[in-house]
Amino acid sequence: MAESVYRGILDRPQDVDDLCDRLKLTEKEIRDALDRLSEMALVRPSTEDPGQLHAVSPHVGMEILLARQQAELASQKQRLEASRAAAAQLILEYDDRRADAGSAEAGVRYLEGIDSIRDHLAVLREQVVRELLTFAPGGPQTQANMSASRPLNQQLLERGVQMRTVYLDSIRSCTDTMKYVHWLTEHGCQVRTVPSLPNRMIIYDRKAAIIAAHTENTAAGAMQLTSQGAVTTLHALFESVWQSAEPVVRQARPTPGALNRQQAEALRLLAQGLTDEAIANRLGVSPRTARRIASGLMDVLDADSRFQAGVHAVQRGYLPSTPL
Repeated sequence: MAESVYRGILDRPQDVDDLCDRLKLTEKEIRDALDRLSEMALVRPSTEDPGQLHAVSPHVGMEILLARQQAELASQKQRLEASRAAAAQLILEYDDRRADAGSAEAGVRYLEGIDSIRDHLAVLREQVVRELLTFAPGGPQTQANMSASRPLNQQLLERGVQMRTVYLDSIRSCTDTMKYVHWLTEHGCQVRTVPSLPNRMIIYDRKAAIIAAHTENTAAGAMQLTSQGAVTTLHALFESVWQSAEPVVRQARPTPGALNRQQAEALRLLAQGLTDEAIANRLGVSPRTARRIASGLMDVLDADSRFQAGVHAVQRGYLPSTPL
């Protein structure tokens, strides 16, 4: 019905009474269809004659509909990734309780402090044979970390170990980090980026996984997981994020007037009620940059407050109309 009304207005601008007569529909049916078309930004009052209705051209209208569908697909993918992360967290909590109970089958080992973590990682790097998968949150890397990692990664790649690493999109603005990433790709490592990551994680040969014990302070401690269920779930999480990530050698350009990946992720985190500081941590940027991103969102969404920005984001299809 909405399509019929849209086609009717495309033929020639008309008011509601004329549409009722020509399309043989009731006034309520016409107005319901117009409400739907207005929500999709396909119909608006004519600027030349406010009493007439104007239909957006199909060229523009179809772009609007496709953009809404893309936003819905992105929202579904976010819900899937959130479900995977929740499943992984549930398994980790279960294994942790088993470890506390003294079970030898728990498959969990706690590593306390950065020195203990680094020593253990060095041992595991010597043992890895086929594959090394990494989530690297935190944004741009420090010179010390890159200098220390370069020879280790080179040894692994020369041994034929397949390496895949996911960084945050925020590294693209750091020249030094990008030089290091390009060095990695030249030596055979596959690198992609995403707007945010759930935690720091390394998976060795799909047999063991290391995750940070505290997402806000990844140097405080870590857990090694060797139970098959936990490692399989974390590997599935990695693959899900990897599929949605952008190869570092290229980055898709957003549609004019649409949100870029970092803005879309910041909007999702704002909708969850995270503070600017928490959002900065998830995006791997400074709190000042996070506030600048939030301010940019307000401009893009033509909003005077964060509440209004949320309303406009739902209306434009950037956020689901119901909570995740």
